[in-house]
Amino acid sequence: MRAFFNPRRRAVPSAPPTRAPLEFHRRLPGYQPTPLVDAPSVAAELGLGAVRVKVESNRLGLPSFKILGASWGVYRALDEHLGGVPEWTDLDELRRALDRHRPLALAAATDGNHGRAVARMAFLLGFDARIFVPSGTAEARIEAIVGEGATCDVVDGTYDDAVERAAEEASDSCLVISDTSWPGYEDVPRWVIEGYSSIFWEIDDEFARRADPVPDVVLIQMGVGALGAAAARHFRSGGGDTTAIGVEPHRSACVLASMEAGHIVTIPGPHDSIMAGLNCGTPSLVAWPNVSAGFDVFTAVDDESARRGMRLLAAEGIEAGETGAAGIAGLIEICADAGIRGRLRLGSDTTVLTLCTEGATDPTAYAQIVGRAPGDL
Repeated sequence: MRAFFNPRRRAVPSAPPTRAPLEFHRRLPGYQPTPLVDAPSVAAELGLGAVRVKVESNRLGLPSFKILGASWGVYRALDEHLGGVPEWTDLDELRRALDRHRPLALAAATDGNHGRAVARMAFLLGFDARIFVPSGTAEARIEAIVGEGATCDVVDGTYDDAVERAAEEASDSCLVISDTSWPGYEDVPRWVIEGYSSIFWEIDDEFARRADPVPDVVLIQMGVGALGAAAARHFRSGGGDTTAIGVEPHRSACVLASMEAGHIVTIPGPHDSIMAGLNCGTPSLVAWPNVSAGFDVFTAVDDESARRGMRLLAAEGIEAGETGAAGIAGLIEICADAGIRGRLRLGSDTTVLTLCTEGATDPTAYAQIVGRAPGDL
């Protein structure tokens, strides 16, 4: 397998965020911590002590963790744009308080989940939403975005092209809520990263409730690096010992390629892995300092490993989409490579944490891969 061991790994340059994003999320309708599930058959098959999966297939009513970053990003962007958000106790009160500032709209580029999350926040706040997706986006994901009340335009090109198109929507009446960054646009992506911290605070709280030690290894889906930056800040700001491994598809491994080059590079398209949420060509500027410092290993995996990961998780009762299973896909390939496995010292006493970052966002593909329809586990 393709892997890069980070010779420059060190404590990340950013302090971990406070629990403010988590306290904000707790005020949103339908909040509850997502489950941390043991996967004993996966651990047994791979010869590991324990595999635990943080399942983000139902987060605030959406089938992905992305609503955490999108909601906090929208909230902080509104606070900045309006010079302060009015006091509120629930979302209905906040929506009424925003009436005098209308019309307002939100815009975003997406491979599916982030855009749907931005569209959901727009719906909850009574805003319009304009979402842009790259060509080849599954129809089910487009329909889900439109189902949130947003417009969804298909851009002839890659995810990076969709990002450029969404950026053109920025105006006094339209806030661009991107989970990646570019020169001059860094605040919102930084807030999106902060929003993802809720996942890791919940993991800490659950490990503490169980009186379990921190995991030995954590595998994180990369994409542009926003989730990876949140993980690095959490596990590495204090110089923790957890081994952090980033996972990407072979043909979209922009973070791995950037690590090999020693600086941010762009991977040309097509970015056509079934792990659609990871089909990104350029790492985020604001994520890069944390990801490049905080991860021990960067790996690229093939689509067949993602399919196998989906089936292994389904056998555990965990419904994971293609991107959601990428962490397990990375673990599968690492454990099959004697050299990498030995260098990481993975064995029968190793505890591994992975994230199932999405559910079955493309039901047709899920049924073809797993052999049963979503919901039939």
